[in-house]
This record gives sequence, C-alpha cells and structure tokens, in this order.
Amino acid sequence: MNQDLSIIQLVLHASFVVQLVMLLLLLVSITSWAAIFRKLRSFKQTRALNDEFERDFWSGTSLNDLYASAVQNAKHAGPMERIFASGMREYQKLRERRIGDPSALLDGARRAMRASQQRELDEAESNLSFLASVASVSPYVGLFGTVWGIMHAFTGLASLQQVTLATVAPGIAEALVATAIGLFAAIPAVVAYNRFARELDRLAIKLETFIEEFSNILQRNLGVHAPAAHSATPTGY
Repeated sequence: MNQDLSIIQLVLHASFVVQLVMLLLLLVSITSWAAIFRKLRSFKQTRALNDEFERDFWSGTSLNDLYASAVQNAKHAGPMERIFASGMREYQKLRERRIGDPSALLDGARRAMRASQQRELDEAESNLSFLASVASVSPYVGLFGTVWGIMHAFTGLASLQQVTLATVAPGIAEALVATAIGLFAAIPAVVAYNRFARELDRLAIKLETFIEEFSNILQRNLGVHAPAAHSATPTGY
C-alpha cells in the first residue's frame, strides 16, 4: 500500500508537462487494451464462422443451396462465406448473359473472389497499424517525459547550495515514472500486434486455399478438367 501511495505521490508532484505525458500514455494504453480485446473477439468469431461454413461447403450440399443460404445469412456470414457468395454471384451473372467461354466465366468468378478477399483482409487488418504505432512510439513519448522531468528537477536544484541524493532522487523518480508508463503501454501492444499479424497470415492462407478449391470445382462444373482439391466435393446445380 505504501508503494502505491508513493507512486501516486510521484505522479502528483511531477511537473505539468510530465503529468500530461503520463495522462496521454495512460489514455493510449486504455485505448490499446480495448482494441486488443476487440481484435481477440473478432478473430475468434472469424475462425468459428469460417470453420462452420467450411463444414457445410464440404458436406455435399449443392452450390445453389449454399449460395441461397449465404445470401439469406449475409449479415452474419464469415469471410469465407462472403467470398463464396461473391464468386457465385459473379458466376451466375455471367451465365445469365450466356457467356459461353468457360475461361471467361471462371476468370470473372475468380476476380470477384479476389476482390472480396482483399476487402476481408483489409477489415481484419484494421487497428493493427494503431497497435504498431503504440508499440513503437510509446517508449519514446515516455522517454521524452523522463528527459523533461530530469531537466525540470535539475533546474529546481540550481538554487540550492548543497545537493544530496535525497534532494535529487525524488525528481528523477518522478521523471522515470513516465518511462515506466510508456513501457506499460508499449509491451502489450507489441505482443498483441505480433499475435494478430500471425492470425492475419493464417487467415489469408486459408482464404487463398478456399478460392483455389472453389475455382477447381467451378472448372469441373464447366467441363474443364481440374485436379480434385478435397475428398468431398459440393454438387453442382
């Protein structure tokens, strides 16, 4: 308890600029933790939705039934289901235009899925740049507060005739609190950023694999030979 009170006293007795730095870092830390928890929940939900759709996709259900379900469930669909819906939508539009070239049908569907994939990855990447900025900038902001606090402490000692460790230590301790808060904000942001970057890479690979597998299925439906991508294949139309 005494240690907590001493830290509070150090903060309260710090210079105005150092207090502003501490307040800024504290707000950044709170915002960073909020972003971390949102991202954890978002990636967990994304994994669950992708796994659920993947089970349905390889269950033998027809592509038309899967597409109808994806359209009906659009508001609650995961990234993989939305990519599938984009590809099927474009594929069916091109078929309705009576485009007979199989390559044109396949390329159109694939382009639609690529565009949808990029949107999904951009959405999944949101807030990662903020965490990276917090991780890289916070220590320097804390260091600025420390340097300013030490300058302020030594300026106050200039008028004293005798300077001892007891007179210097409080000012330096007040200044070092800013560095500690900066590290407290930066370290969780670094750990979270690295974890989410790995999650994003895994998501990108999973979506890329699905696009290739679905493209192979469309090729077979068009009568063009393609190697099987999975042991079970959704039926056609």
